[in-house]
Amino acid sequence: MTFYAAVGAVEQGLVYGIMAIGVYLTFRILDFPDLTVDGSLPLGAAISAVAITAGLNPYLSLLLALLGGVLAGMVTAILNTRFKILHLLASILTMIALYSVNIRIMAGPNIALLGVATVFDPVVRLGVPPHYAGLAVFALFAGLVLAGIVWFLGTELGQVVLATGDNPQMVRSLGVDTRTIVVLGVGLSNGLVALSGALVAQNQGAADVGMGIGTIIAGLASVIIGETLFGCRTMARAFLAALLGSIVYRLAIAFALSLEIGAFRFNPSDLNLITALLVVAALIAPNLKRRLMER
Repeated sequence: MTFYAAVGAVEQGLVYGIMAIGVYLTFRILDFPDLTVDGSLPLGAAISAVAITAGLNPYLSLLLALLGGVLAGMVTAILNTRFKILHLLASILTMIALYSVNIRIMAGPNIALLGVATVFDPVVRLGVPPHYAGLAVFALFAGLVLAGIVWFLGTELGQVVLATGDNPQMVRSLGVDTRTIVVLGVGLSNGLVALSGALVAQNQGAADVGMGIGTIIAGLASVIIGETLFGCRTMARAFLAALLGSIVYRLAIAFALSLEIGAFRFNPSDLNLITALLVVAALIAPNLKRRLMER
């Protein structure tokens, strides 16, 4: 694996780490299996791309993308909490609907960002080399998101979100409407995923309706790898582990794709296979470690 391939993998790990933080919020904090993210990531990309091509400030387009993701997540949560549709089915329905919504937003399956301003331009003007601008911007946004989510969960409302995922019956006994809390949490999660998608679109120079395929798998892989390698004893450490897990996941994929054993080498089409092997290894590792310690 070359140096520039490693830098690119770290870039992807940081930007998709924002998505992993959102996935951790639903799957680990709220115990809400949510597949909406496969649709909310391209939703954020579509909103940001259309806004930028219309002449809107690229930073403001990120805010619009985040709000769009929040609304998508709230739809899923409302279908589950208010209309009693199973959370998996509700998220699948929203994900399917978002495919058509994203095409409607972009007026086609994709939209290019050629010759328009992006969030990377101010960083380049500050003197940062263009091939490092993405790394700097993604690190900044990942750090802000990580600090923001840790701060939020430390507030009174954030503590209610944590308690709702841990013991909803106790929270309801205190007179709190857990349905509203779930709507808030799932909305925030998908807002972060959409923000990640908007940053990816500006970095790649295009938004595509199919760019969200496999997002949930990558998010879960990042969360599991992060928990296995870095632990999750505190909230701050758990979310940091999800972010670092995303970086490790992307580096592992880049290494696997560059690996050659005789005439054998992995192809980009083997990405799902590599992901599955990484997740299996991350799940098995703690048990193997415990057995070795017992011996």
